[in-house]
Amino acid sequence: MKKLAVIALGLGCLAMLAGCATVDGIGQDISGGARTVRGWL
Repeated sequence: MKKLAVIALGLGCLAMLAGCATVDGIGQDISGGARTVRGWL
């Protein structure tokens, strides 16, 4: 189960980084991803 979560998180990070064009956008995407993962736990 942990392995699946790590893979999903990694793919999500790649998708977020690919979807933003600025450094500020990267920071916002990482923060949003962290909040999402915190919600899962």
